[in-house]
Amino acid sequence: MAMDPDSLAKAFVDHYYSTFDTNRASLSSLYQESSMLTFEGEKIKGALNIVTKLTSLPFQQCKHNITTVDCQPSGPAGGMLVFVSGTMQLAGEEHLLKFSQMFHLMPTQQGSFYVFNDIFRLNYA
Repeated sequence: MAMDPDSLAKAFVDHYYSTFDTNRASLSSLYQESSMLTFEGEKIKGALNIVTKLTSLPFQQCKHNITTVDCQPSGPAGGMLVFVSGTMQLAGEEHLLKFSQMFHLMPTQQGSFYVFNDIFRLNYA
């Protein structure tokens, strides 16, 4: 039985951010060579390059707190858009960083999803 899009989006978001916060390198399984990340305006293509970028960020630990998750079905191939807003708490920092992130998920042959597009932005007041 297929999950409804909202449940699927929430499950993906929970998995993505808990993995990001505990073991960023293992995010590689969520991307493919056709995947693209735009991180604060920098475009990065391919699973290896994306994970290299994420693991080289200038902080080792952070904690994401998700405020909203919105999703929509996308295209005839069964993709899904997932838009996330929330805050990040970096280790040793008292201020929360607000962020928005958009994922375009595409189905795999195995019946799961991978991240085709990923756009991340910090939101400054």
